[in-house]
Amino acid sequence: MVSVAFDRVSSESYPISPIVPPRDRDPHRAGGTVPEEPLHARIARELRERILSGELPPGALVPGENALIEQYGVARGTARTALAALAAEGLTEARRGSRTRVRAFRPILRQGTKRLDHAVWGTGRSAWDLDLDGRPLTIDGLTVREEPCPERLADSLGLAVGEPVWVRGRRYLVEGDPVMLATSYHPGALVAGSAITQEETGPGGAPARLAELGFAPVRARERVRTRMPLPDEAAALELGPGTPVALVVRVTWADGGVPVEVTEMTLDGSRYVLEWEFPM
Repeated sequence: MVSVAFDRVSSESYPISPIVPPRDRDPHRAGGTVPEEPLHARIARELRERILSGELPPGALVPGENALIEQYGVARGTARTALAALAAEGLTEARRGSRTRVRAFRPILRQGTKRLDHAVWGTGRSAWDLDLDGRPLTIDGLTVREEPCPERLADSLGLAVGEPVWVRGRRYLVEGDPVMLATSYHPGALVAGSAITQEETGPGGAPARLAELGFAPVRARERVRTRMPLPDEAAALELGPGTPVALVVRVTWADGGVPVEVTEMTLDGSRYVLEWEFPM
């Protein structure tokens, strides 16, 4: 088997190196003149260089507005604009009640193929056991309810719009920080009366309970896209400015192509490395 994947990462911190637009083009080559660099751009550039060089390592405090005003002799609005530029590039973050720091990239290696294997849930383990390297996991905001099937999921679940589905919503926190929102949908008639309709699904989670019902998962498809978060997502994940989210939608089938689950996940884009392995 040939693995197509990122190199394995640990829970250490890594600086992010974003793509920064080139700024060193020589306008004289086109017969122009060198424009004067705005003060906010100069401040942002110098702080960016300190971050990317490692002078300001992951987790380090970034000079605040007052420090920049004193150092550069600029107005507060200029200092604020410079700091906002770094946040928009994803280089810095400010959690509620704390000062701005260099973003610390503590990657969660989400092994998209291995975590769904029967060898995991079939032995009563959680897919998170593969993701966290022993870091503590907390689940909060758990809701379990029966609802009409929404139109956007009807085809994937093999149901008519409005047919009953069981919906499980939750938020995952790693080391106390929220990292993912997830909502799972199961055909109501298929899981009625099972532990999937309860808060505690038991060892192996929903896949193991589906197997007990005679609908063991045998195939899954995940689709991934990225975007900036909606306001409620940013609040629930406590995201700083400039932090994107990854949206993962997984459809799972049992033998015979029977749909058994659709899960919609919203991941903090600064916390994850996504990995898949493929046979070649």
